[in-house]
Amino acid sequence: MNLLGKVLFPILAAAPLIAGPVGVAATSCAAMTGQYELAEQKPTAKVGEPAPSFTLEAVVGKEFKKVSLADYRGKWVILFFYPLDFTFVCPTEIKGFNEVLDTFKKKNAVILGASVDSKWSHKAWIERGDLGELKYPLLSDFKKETARQYGILDEREGVALRGLFIIDDKGVLQYLSVNNLSVGRSIDETLRILEALQTGELCPLNWKPGQKTLGK
Repeated sequence: MNLLGKVLFPILAAAPLIAGPVGVAATSCAAMTGQYELAEQKPTAKVGEPAPSFTLEAVVGKEFKKVSLADYRGKWVILFFYPLDFTFVCPTEIKGFNEVLDTFKKKNAVILGASVDSKWSHKAWIERGDLGELKYPLLSDFKKETARQYGILDEREGVALRGLFIIDDKGVLQYLSVNNLSVGRSIDETLRILEALQTGELCPLNWKPGQKTLGK
């Protein structure tokens, strides 16, 4: 019990027995305590607003490093969460993004993969050879705080859903998509959305890179 709780508990316990202003005051204190706890909760990610910041342990190459969202200010960030290491659909996505990494680099974009596994699990998976020569960081959201901030933590299963987020070069979240655990994502669609956002124009249904926007 925190200090505020220790102060309020005797008052709240006695409140039913107290008539008049003191009982009212105790009830008001309880309400204020609830408001205080709600204010402490971290917000989830919202399109059009600054992306929640994070600093996480990661495997970069085969070394442990800390990676922060702020490290990539000035670049577009493709942040994708996957459920677990040593599974079946996840390596197809991780390797798929790795294969087109240069294409994203040409768009001034970086790739960050993340799951709730430990950094040790990431390292063991990479060293086993399942992912090939991985050229972007795998982040360890071991405390599940970032997945929760971004609104994609499956609390029942204790893993992240397949959430993908495009954050612009100013740190603003511009796009998000969420798949359930069993279905992988489309890299082509991620590139299409990225390029559409980078035009700064209105892009109609099924717009593809190279086509006219509604502004040109």
